Amino acid sequence: MSLRVGLVGCGNISEIYLLNARQFTSFEIVACADLDESRARAKAESHGVAQRSLPALLADPAIDIVLNLTPAQAHADVSLAALGSGKHVYSEKPLAANAAPAAAIVERARQAGRRVGCAPDTVLGANVQAAARLLDGGEIGDVVFATAGVLSHGMEHWHPDPRAFYQAGGGPVLDMGPYYVGALVTLLGPVVRVQSAGRIGIATRTVTTASSALRGQSFTPEVQTTVSSVLQFAGGAQATLVASWDAWAHAHPMLELHATGGSLRLADPNWFGGPLGVARGNAGWVETPTDAMIFGRPNRPAAGTQVANYRGLGLAEMAAAISAGRPHLASGEMALHVLQVLLAIGTSAGGAGAVDLPAARFERPRLSEAAARELWRDAP
Repeated sequence: MSLRVGLVGCGNISEIYLLNARQFTSFEIVACADLDESRARAKAESHGVAQRSLPALLADPAIDIVLNLTPAQAHADVSLAALGSGKHVYSEKPLAANAAPAAAIVERARQAGRRVGCAPDTVLGANVQAAARLLDGGEIGDVVFATAGVLSHGMEHWHPDPRAFYQAGGGPVLDMGPYYVGALVTLLGPVVRVQSAGRIGIATRTVTTASSALRGQSFTPEVQTTVSSVLQFAGGAQATLVASWDAWAHAHPMLELHATGGSLRLADPNWFGGPLGVARGNAGWVETPTDAMIFGRPNRPAAGTQVANYRGLGLAEMAAAISAGRPHLASGEMALHVLQVLLAIGTSAGGAGAVDLPAARFERPRLSEAAARELWRDAP
């Protein structure tokens, strides 16, 4: 059974969802809406879907799920309105800009008997899931600590309007942190305490994106652009996370886990595939490719190469779970916890010292290769 999806928010990220939707088996995007009607019209015409106003999309009884791709500050309003209209919701990350409305989304869905799913669904990709299977099987023992680094020089060199990324609700922790914290939580379970320090690095930013109408314009960041954190997990592991848009270049591993019997090195958690490095004991690193797995195969261009970009996988798995009457994997409960961790990092970095997290209960997502193959049309 293919569920019908209405997309809200026709900005930069919507294109990959619309492209990938053609290949997922469990849903189809039938309509789109945006406050900018001309932008919605262009997306609708380009992808052969209907253009609707937001009220019309929410009122349409033929739409089962609202795909919320609006800016983070609008996530809560759109998701709550969709739930109030009887729709299921799948949202881009973060679930909301603040913890209280995010919790309200999860609770409203529970009361209404509706589903809430949320990105990042990269945690369902081949790289993180292959790592999860190694850890779950006890192949390298218990994880002692992890290191993660989300390091770049920000958004102003590629995004047409990067200013919102540097305003309240933005910054490297809330924008890119969900991929890294999402992967860590998927592998290690809930976080119980964080302690952080941060600062604004470069005081004035200039847009250099070649195609941007804002090219050459400068702006001032409102949020910290470099934050260093220590995360303590309920299971005993700890992790250091450095999130910065002040790095011109770096050689920092994006994500490593070090256990009592070996180590794991994951690929960029912004994508779904990439090689998994495994070091057992003193044997040194051995790289295992994941491109033979269905959601590890490179399928889209990025930065001059091909990457595995299957955005929409979490939505596809949720739609399949709704049809089958079982729990879905990219759950609202896990997304709420990830957001609480990210916000606690910001609170701590603002001078609050160590911050304890609320107790969290969610299933760590595990997607078998057999189940994955059911979700993609040309799975070999």
